[in-house]
Amino acid sequence: QVQLVESGGGLVQAGGSLRLSCVASRPISSNYAMGWFRQAPGKEREFVSAVSWSGGTTKYADSVKGRFTISRDNAKNTVYLQMNSLKPEDTAVYYCAARFRGVAAISGNEYPYWGQGTQVTVSS
Repeated sequence: QVQLVESGGGLVQAGGSLRLSCVASRPISSNYAMGWFRQAPGKEREFVSAVSWSGGTTKYADSVKGRFTISRDNAKNTVYLQMNSLKPEDTAVYYCAARFRGVAAISGNEYPYWGQGTQVTVSS
């Protein structure tokens, strides 16, 4: 088991930036692939980004590619999501997820461990 805690959400104007952080309760250096998902009111949960345990492989949803960047610092047991050029349609609760001894996946069903979520609101 691993516990995940997200932080860094907030209210920003369109075009602004936020950096989300997800801290794991145990070392993730060589064991966990990490992902970010989001869910807006009235919508299904959707994939945002994922990174392999080594950081060598990253994946992005088409809607955020070029604007968001995922990274990880295994020494700090932390994964980040840098969000630039934010749009109102990015407004959602953002969730961090982890899978043990797995590759970076785009399906939430592949991730057994989830954080509590952090709210991101982008005003127009």
